[in-house]
Amino acid sequence: MRNLIWVAFTEPVTPRLVFPRSDWPLHITLLRFDVGTEVRADVADVLADLAEAPVKGALGTELTVGEDAGFGHLGSIPVSLIHHNPLLQGLHEEIVEAANSVGGRIATPNYVLDHYRPHISHHDGKRAKPGDVVVLDHIALVDMAPDGDHTIRRILRLWTQDTHSG
Repeated sequence: MRNLIWVAFTEPVTPRLVFPRSDWPLHITLLRFDVGTEVRADVADVLADLAEAPVKGALGTELTVGEDAGFGHLGSIPVSLIHHNPLLQGLHEEIVEAANSVGGRIATPNYVLDHYRPHISHHDGKRAKPGDVVVLDHIALVDMAPDGDHTIRRILRLWTQDTHSG
């Protein structure tokens, strides 16, 4: 299995960036999923092709940060919710469809489509505040265990407002 995640970074990142799993740049998770080895072509290329149009269509979208909440066991993970935005919701739905089309297994099936709750997790003193505006300007497909190493993450594909890079 290959563990992948689509995210919209709210901090600048660079193509092919590798970072520790404990030190994610701030981001909005669009979808986390696993894919098997039965996909013949490089799955990142297939997914990038499937998601290219909706990702490019969402770039530049302004989102408003809402109230704080607690996710996870007993609400122990502090997050900043994102106000509903039809373009963000549509992007999420298109990415779910792309993942499903390659036989992806969604990691949190109870929190997708109509139950999707976009948010930015607080991390190491960094956070978004209620009323902040964030722009979808760094959308990426990230490998959660490149070459089987679960201690790091690697950006496989990155789209920015100005250009798409791999």
